[in-house]
Amino acid sequence: MSPLIFSALIAGAILTGAIAIVMMVAIARRQTASGRMQRRLSGSAGMGAEFEDAQPSLLVQLLAALGRALDKGLDEGGETARLLIQAGWRSQRARALYYSLQGLTPILLIGGAVLVWVFAPDSVSTLEQLAIAFGAVALGLLGPRWVLRSTAEKRRARIKGEVPLFIHVLSLLFEAGLSTRQALSSLVREGSGVLPVLGEEMEIATRQLDAGGDTDEVLKSLGQHLEVPELISVLSVIRQVERYGGEVREPLMEALEVLEERRSLELRERVNLLSGRMTVVMVGFFFPALMVFVAGPAFVSIIKALGDVN
Repeated sequence: MSPLIFSALIAGAILTGAIAIVMMVAIARRQTASGRMQRRLSGSAGMGAEFEDAQPSLLVQLLAALGRALDKGLDEGGETARLLIQAGWRSQRARALYYSLQGLTPILLIGGAVLVWVFAPDSVSTLEQLAIAFGAVALGLLGPRWVLRSTAEKRRARIKGEVPLFIHVLSLLFEAGLSTRQALSSLVREGSGVLPVLGEEMEIATRQLDAGGDTDEVLKSLGQHLEVPELISVLSVIRQVERYGGEVREPLMEALEVLEERRSLELRERVNLLSGRMTVVMVGFFFPALMVFVAGPAFVSIIKALGDVN
């Protein structure tokens, strides 16, 4: 590559970076001004610092603005907002960090691909360079979403594991004569150590209930956002009892039995899969050693007998 072409590429990269920085600064200023105007109109400008998240730095705001712009082209049906809730990243800082990661990762990987393309030896073909560039772009755009999906899936699995204990605690609280709101408030105050993940979700639900939200709507929204079938079934029982009245303990125990049967079936399926895998391992590693141990002396004797005959 001639020095003139190399200098032109460097100048083009610098100009593109400068234009991107200017655009991000303009977007960040517009969003900051819009947020200040909304806080003034809503009357929340005089709230204490304990009610607001700490504002991220300017660089994080710029990268977050770029990440939101990229996410709009990748998001389908509000999946990102739903995954952020399922992952527990509800605060402004957590969302800003995710969107900044969404905006920073493509820049780094595309920059690395450009460096590979500029400084690649002559042995690397153009097709290989294009493949590296395409892989960098795809990984930069989809990598943060994969991380978010993995985090949300792990948190949903933890919520699923806490549902049986959640049912037992609710049954005890309802038997003590507490209402639904009182039971949830007591669970948040005293059961956060036992139910760490569900305790966080129930704390948010109790805040909405204390603010005047309807119990049925709050519990329905909680189940729809988390997308845990076991939790949705339990919340549906609570909603029906809250709406129509009646005994609470018996339907909760029935839901618990269904969950235990489902978990036992899942465990049996896992055991069957594990036994099949162990069979493959035994055939692949243990069976050859057994054949050598059993048939080895006879095979050696046959070889010696044939050698003596010759």
